[in-house]
Amino acid sequence: MNDDQTKVMSLRLPNDLAAEVKAFARAEEVSVSEAIRAAIYRHIATRRADKRFQAKLKERLEEDLQALEQLSGGIEGGEY
Repeated sequence: MNDDQTKVMSLRLPNDLAAEVKAFARAEEVSVSEAIRAAIYRHIATRRADKRFQAKLKERLEEDLQALEQLSGGIEGGEY
């Protein structure tokens, strides 16, 4: 993975979960970072396939769009 395509993030885990992740990564013969990335990818894929999640996501996007449209009210024509 190219460093230009990554973002460093901090993650706090309870000690017992951190130990499980470390043991899992060792058993899979991957780095802890790779084990966590894979788990995140799987979680996102599962949520994307969930119809209820998709409905909540659409609702949040519509709310965000409405807020952005309200904020941009004075920007047209270079007004700030």
